[in-house]
Amino acid sequence: MANKINEMGNEVVEGYACKPVDYDATRPIMHYKSLLMICDDERCTKTSNIDKSEQLRDILKAMGLNKGENRIKISRTGCYGACRFRQVCLITENTQTNGNLKNNAIWMKNTHLFKEEDWRNIFKILSEDKILIDELDENNFIPMKVYD
Repeated sequence: MANKINEMGNEVVEGYACKPVDYDATRPIMHYKSLLMICDDERCTKTSNIDKSEQLRDILKAMGLNKGENRIKISRTGCYGACRFRQVCLITENTQTNGNLKNNAIWMKNTHLFKEEDWRNIFKILSEDKILIDELDENNFIPMKVYD
């Protein structure tokens, strides 16, 4: 059986999804345009029987957004303390390069209810550099209190 290769082109340690055999601490991380951090803590994961992050990574691969200039990265996180909005997703943009500042620090709620077509639409909006809150129903977002 051939050795598995991760998206950075490195051979992967057997039993792992992406851990490289040859670790290089000085190597830069792979560029991403958008980063979606999905709550993977106990209360949020109870809302769904599937590994949401793996499902989303598969969708990104099918859309060709797992690499390249418009790469979207999915990461699991612990509790955000926003359990009443479960399952939450924080979206950040790589504003140092080609990320859209208006999509930075956007909180989405009840993402466990999103269907595959909803996620595909979100990924398409991000990759086309459109503004999420202009394109989607406002009920998908968590309102943020701004202090004076």
